Amino acid sequence: MEHPRELVGKTYYVRTFGCQMNLHDSERVAGVLDECGCICVDDTDDADIVVFMTCCVREKADQHLYGQASAMVSAPTPPSGRRVVAIGGCIAQRDGERIREHVACADVVFGTSAISSLPTLLADAFAGDGARAEVDTVEEGRSFSTDLPSHRASAYHAWVPIMTGCNNFCTYCIVPYVRGREKSRTIESVVSEVERLVADGVREVTLLGQNVNSYGRNIYGEPRFAELLRRVGETGVERVRFTSSNPKDLSDETIRAMAETPCVMPHLHLAVQSGSSRILKAMNRSYTREEYLDLVARLRAAIPDLALSTDIIVGFPGETEEDFQDTLSLVREASFSSAFTFIYSRRPGTPAAKIPDDTPREVIQERFDRLADLVAQQAHDANQVFLDQLVTVLVEGSSKRDDGILVGHSEHNVTVHFPVPEGRTADELVGALVDVRVDEARTWYLRGTVEGDPR
Repeated sequence: MEHPRELVGKTYYVRTFGCQMNLHDSERVAGVLDECGCICVDDTDDADIVVFMTCCVREKADQHLYGQASAMVSAPTPPSGRRVVAIGGCIAQRDGERIREHVACADVVFGTSAISSLPTLLADAFAGDGARAEVDTVEEGRSFSTDLPSHRASAYHAWVPIMTGCNNFCTYCIVPYVRGREKSRTIESVVSEVERLVADGVREVTLLGQNVNSYGRNIYGEPRFAELLRRVGETGVERVRFTSSNPKDLSDETIRAMAETPCVMPHLHLAVQSGSSRILKAMNRSYTREEYLDLVARLRAAIPDLALSTDIIVGFPGETEEDFQDTLSLVREASFSSAFTFIYSRRPGTPAAKIPDDTPREVIQERFDRLADLVAQQAHDANQVFLDQLVTVLVEGSSKRDDGILVGHSEHNVTVHFPVPEGRTADELVGALVDVRVDEARTWYLRGTVEGDPR
């Protein structure tokens, strides 16, 4: 692929908001810019090109973008004398040219499927006078971004998208409108990518999709995620994770594949969103409270040590105290090891945005606080299981607060802190697997010491 010569030597900085899919897209953006001869820098002040990769799932993401992107107006001029601000991802796909209503300095707007067009858009922006934004939000006919070069943030971990889009249309969710309908890669293309990554030294991959459990439906006529898990497990990769998982499509076949494929980690993120069947129906989640709990029981029967995490929305329009009590009781019964909890964010363009609700904000906040307390207590209790046990940790780097402390995640996706072993350096252990004897189990992390040699 030819790239504009005008970009050679330009410096760039990428700022990412939102989900793992956005993190992957940012790595592809960086890879494309590297291939154009651009140079990555660590600060927006030094960048000729500043790229914001955006998320529009919650209102706060919009606010973060508007604040940080607008700050570019008063930022110091880069050494080249001209800075171009590019906005990509879900907000770009949703708003297109209208982004300039909030971010007047936006020079380039590119949608979720338009990463390959970014070099041309940037070159046109540098050649222009800034009076208009260069925009590309076309979705049709575009190939997967996995065909583009990647500048991975980690040498030992990689994001591997297996599909894009979503067909579920949960009433609160904007994703189907900005990521489009489900579109899967072939099993062969995913397996080939993982094989290349393993050959490149990657030890852990995370398979990505808005709903991985429906993977393959648009190609094969039925979901084939279980088969994909088993095939990926044959590549030699040491750790496999995946996200996101919709409960309505999690089959017994997939549960068996999780249990029988050794490299699939014993952790599952299974968003429930509410414990009330009435609210779940209003959300268009396509399962009941009872069906979700039955699924949890089948998961734990197949994988007894499974760590289960979830997403929960508080304050969905029309939620009553009875509905909220159903959520609290489901959290207790499901015994989540962690949960991401959110106050409902009204997103224009979604069906739920039209549902009237007069619940006072302070009532919703008080419910949220009660849920957060329960989730924290359960997380603390779940971590006590690991006291005095050996956990295997993939080392990610040094603690931000102390260079002498290393940080990584266990097989159950728990954060683990431990001192650099005597005779070793932090740098040589990054990307290694180590066994850590846990001597302290806090709410959100474990602490211990390394036993044995890294591998």
